[in-house]
Amino acid sequence: MKTKDINAAKADVVKLSVASNACLVAFKLAVGLFIGSVSVLSEAIHSGVDLAAALIAYFAVRSSAQPADKDHPYGHGKFENISGFVEAILIFLAAAWIVYEAVGKLIHPEPIELIGWGILVMALSSFVNMAVSRMLFKVGNATDSIAIKADAWHLRTDVYTSMGVMTGLGLIWLIELLWTGHHVHWIDPLAAIVVALMIIKAAYDLTAQSLGDLLDESLPADDNRKIAELIKKQVEIISFKNLRTRKAGAVKFIEFDILVPSGMSVENAHSLTDYIIADIESVLARSTVVIHIEPCDKKCPPECVTNCAPGSRV
Repeated sequence: MKTKDINAAKADVVKLSVASNACLVAFKLAVGLFIGSVSVLSEAIHSGVDLAAALIAYFAVRSSAQPADKDHPYGHGKFENISGFVEAILIFLAAAWIVYEAVGKLIHPEPIELIGWGILVMALSSFVNMAVSRMLFKVGNATDSIAIKADAWHLRTDVYTSMGVMTGLGLIWLIELLWTGHHVHWIDPLAAIVVALMIIKAAYDLTAQSLGDLLDESLPADDNRKIAELIKKQVEIISFKNLRTRKAGAVKFIEFDILVPSGMSVENAHSLTDYIIADIESVLARSTVVIHIEPCDKKCPPECVTNCAPGSRV
């Protein structure tokens, strides 16, 4: 897929997320206030956070699509990582507010009227968010966009929490139907607390991922292993060392030194690096590879011995 098409696909799916979340916030807020359910109101807040996250993701996607320039020679990919971190902070704040409100309702329980409306809005929310999150995951995985994948996880978490609230409201309705006069309204704020705990877990995972890229954490071990195998398969290479990898947005940055026979010409060495770069880019899309060439002096430091290509040790 061309870069222009990738950016258009990313922007379109995030616009859909913004529109769906805006509608769900309005519907949940209206129903939650109407029936007096703190768990439904907590879900309205959750969807409000999802809406803010979708708007942030849209800004990040547009900003990260800008090409590298004089002031940002490595591109603007980290806008997406910043977006993921900000989204995680928003989730933590929303979860704290939900717990605060739910504890108040546990201490001073209030009756819930017209529970059927609450169940209906939660069922609708689960259906819409499941559909939109699937589209976000599809585009996010295809484009390796952390901003879009973060938005997808927001909505997927909303699916689970909406189902939890719906179950809680259903239990209240069923118990009070079977045992007239028994009130179990405490189930509603308890369900809200469970919602908060679930979204805190999502926020923690999102924070770890976004901070890892912001702090230039190395690529996953499996990616580094693939890079090493691709380097070693070039028979002209004696060994390699100083492999360094990191990621900004969807772009992977890879650097390493290769050791070649001391008599290799500059032209052949340049051609060799072209082959290696092409191999790496075919396996790890959207990679930027920098290779430093060194003549082998046959001193074989430990890292060179470890990374020596098969049959090339001297």
